[in-house]
Amino acid sequence: VQLVESGGGLVQAGGSLKLSCVTSGFEFRDYGMSWWRQRPGKDREYVATITRSNGHTYYTRAVQGRFTISRDNAQNAIYLDMNRLKPEDTAVYFCHRPGPEPAWGQGTQVTVSS
Repeated sequence: VQLVESGGGLVQAGGSLKLSCVTSGFEFRDYGMSWWRQRPGKDREYVATITRSNGHTYYTRAVQGRFTISRDNAQNAIYLDMNRLKPEDTAVYFCHRPGPEPAWGQGTQVTVSS
């Protein structure tokens, strides 16, 4: 099982980034998928989820209305569109496959300057 994130970088406050997570080694369409993040000096925290079947999405309140999670089952990938970024969004962002055998990517750094 592999989850590989990309798309992080340095952006000014108010800007946008799109993160990608390409997966392999499992039946992607059978799993809901999530994004998490770890801000400097803090525990890893939940960001967003997309369900496996109907693509319903859920967000933590801090990103609701600014971030959009999506998936492409043909590409075995999920994405996170991040808009109106704030300095407090600075974090390492992780792709996550929940379940009895959870899997994590290595993370991608997002830095938002004020």
